[in-house]
Amino acid sequence: MIIEPAIDLKDQKVVRLHKGAFDTVHQVAEDPVEVARDFAAAGARVIHMVDLDGARSGVRVNGDIVRRVIDQTGMKVELGGGIRSMEDLRAVDALGVWRFVIGSAAVTDPDFVREAVAAYGDRVAVGVDAKDGEVRTSGWEAGSGVHFVEFAKNMEKLGVKTLIFTDIDTDGMLSGPNYESLRRLSEAVDCQIVASGGVSCNEDLVKLREMGVYGAIVGKAYYAGTVDLPRAVAEAGSQDEP
Repeated sequence: MIIEPAIDLKDQKVVRLHKGAFDTVHQVAEDPVEVARDFAAAGARVIHMVDLDGARSGVRVNGDIVRRVIDQTGMKVELGGGIRSMEDLRAVDALGVWRFVIGSAAVTDPDFVREAVAAYGDRVAVGVDAKDGEVRTSGWEAGSGVHFVEFAKNMEKLGVKTLIFTDIDTDGMLSGPNYESLRRLSEAVDCQIVASGGVSCNEDLVKLREMGVYGAIVGKAYYAGTVDLPRAVAEAGSQDEP
C-alpha cells in the first residue's frame, strides 16, 4: 500500500482543517519543503498536496511552493485543488506534478475528465469527496445531489484509474476512516482506491492495507504525532510501485 503523507496549502502556509471547514484552518508547520524532506526521510515516496485556495476559488496561488517541494526533495507529488480545465492541467504539469487530482470539475464537467484522461492517462485521478453519501464540490462547501458510488462508476466509465475517496465527516478528526464506505466503493469499481480522511493511528493503516486499498493519505495524524510514519511505511511495503 502506498502511504501518502499530506501537505495542505492555504495562503502559502501548511495548514489543516476539521471536516474541510475553512473557519477551522490552522497552521501546522512552517516550511513545506522541510516537511516534505521529513516525509522522504521516513521512506515515503509520494506526497498528497492540496491547494486549498484553488479548491475554494479556482485561483491557484501556491504553485511556487509545489515546484520547490518537487525540485528540492525529488518526491512525487499528487496535487489537487482548482484543476478545472486543460489549461490548469498543463500549468500544474509544468510544475513537475506526477499525478493530478480533479475534484469539483469532475462533477460539473465530465467531458473535461474524458479529455484529461485522453491526454494524460493514468496520471489523472478523481477526488470523490463525500458527506452523508453525497459528493461535495467547491472546497466541500456545495452539494451535488450525486451519490458517491454512482459518481465513482461514472468516472470509471470515463477511463479514470485512480479514485481518492475522502469521507468529509472524518477528515481531520482522528476518528478512524469510514471503512464501510471504502468497502462499498471497492466493491463497486475496479479503480485504485486511495483512502483519505480519519486516519488516526498506525493500526488504521494496517486495517486499510488488509482491506486491499491501493493507498492511504496521512494528514492530521502525522502532525498530531499519533502516526509513526517510518513504521507505517515499513509495514505498508514497497513504495516504489508508482
